Amino acid sequence: MSAIDRLRDQLIRRDGTREPLRVLAASGQLGYGIPDAALSAGVAHKPHFIGCDMGSVDPGPYYLGSGQLATSEAMTRADLRKVLRAARSAGVPLMLGTAGTAGAAPHLETTLAIVRDIAREDGLHFKLAAIRADMPRDQVKRAIRAGRVKALGAIAPLTEADVDAAAHLVGQMGIEAFQRALQAGADVVIAGRACDTAVFAAIPAMLGYPLGPTMHMSKIIECCSICTTPGGRDAVIGTLDGEGFVIDSMNPIRHATPMSVAAHSLYEQGDPYRVIEPEGMLDTEQAHYEAVDEHRCRVTGARWTDAKQYTVKLEGAALVGQRAVLLAGCADPKAIAAMKEILPAVEKTVRELVAGSVRGDFQLHHRVYGIDGVFAWSMPPSPLPREVFVMVECIAPTADDAKSVATVFKQYLLHHGFPGRISTGGNLAFPFTPPEVVSGPAYRFNVYHVMEVDALAPLFPVALEEL
Repeated sequence: MSAIDRLRDQLIRRDGTREPLRVLAASGQLGYGIPDAALSAGVAHKPHFIGCDMGSVDPGPYYLGSGQLATSEAMTRADLRKVLRAARSAGVPLMLGTAGTAGAAPHLETTLAIVRDIAREDGLHFKLAAIRADMPRDQVKRAIRAGRVKALGAIAPLTEADVDAAAHLVGQMGIEAFQRALQAGADVVIAGRACDTAVFAAIPAMLGYPLGPTMHMSKIIECCSICTTPGGRDAVIGTLDGEGFVIDSMNPIRHATPMSVAAHSLYEQGDPYRVIEPEGMLDTEQAHYEAVDEHRCRVTGARWTDAKQYTVKLEGAALVGQRAVLLAGCADPKAIAAMKEILPAVEKTVRELVAGSVRGDFQLHHRVYGIDGVFAWSMPPSPLPREVFVMVECIAPTADDAKSVATVFKQYLLHHGFPGRISTGGNLAFPFTPPEVVSGPAYRFNVYHVMEVDALAPLFPVALEEL
């Protein structure tokens, strides 16, 4: 009997009604450490399945572009071992989405390799499903020509050249792909790029629980105890019934309150009430949040509307060059006051000096933390800070070119003359040596669009293996 068939037998009563379904969210981003006490408490609650999110666009385009994981191999292996052991000991499905940070083929393959190692080392036996999320580039190009691709936010319309330039190009799968994997008999499902909600909503939807509360619960629990006060990364259980769900943190010091859970409904949302998924839309405008007790919150009222047109969010990252970064501090009040004039003047000098040695075009970006490092404020703070941190970034065709520009910039910034200067040196403080850091390839998101599709299944193939 398959894992999903066992859940049907456990949860669906003879009269067609359903038992409450317990979902254990073990990690909001696997690979950063899972607190053991909360995970053990969660397993003790006898969840019907365990879910983990493993990725996001939050770490930036480098990981999608490079194919690298944002997390260390050791931490990733440790977390995967914890959740695999927990799921297999409990005899319940394990659902994992956006494998390896960004969910492209190399991220998925790295994650699968670690899981196979753990299964062999620990003597675990299960059916493993892998779901790829890499998009067929020819199909995306056809969609562009047909006018079926739209930009998300302040990004240019997608071009066929953008599709070719992307080092990796993925699409976010919804619940449909996970459900196919379960229907094929999987005990453990590891997906490429996926909607966070899909990890937790696929099984309840497959068992007939209402999609409104199911999707809303999935959105809340995918980040674990961030939805509590004080927020944290501990495991959380969502218990779903016919009309709503209850949020229960597995750490007794973290409390799911109506305010904290309602606030998390707004998390990462452009629209405060509507969440667009590949298969439809979640509407939380009529949601009601009430305290069960001082530790738990119950939520009702969310609604779901099936999509008239399936859509898939596309993500791609293109290489823009090699990066070197200059890091320096400054506590000279006269230099701080003149920094807006100093940095462009040094840049002008540097560009003239390296013109004969740097072989191609390069970008320079300077930020002064304490003045405008995070946000381009129209006016400097008043009074000015007593210390600032200066970061100068160079992106050039080669690492040597980037380092050349950064080192020359360092020297001329260190000795640049400005009105009122007292010392010819010592206006900068370097946190370490060398202060120029060559950080490797630089990528940018060049695909961040939504594509209309007629069918979801062909885009996300499922492969099953026995371990």
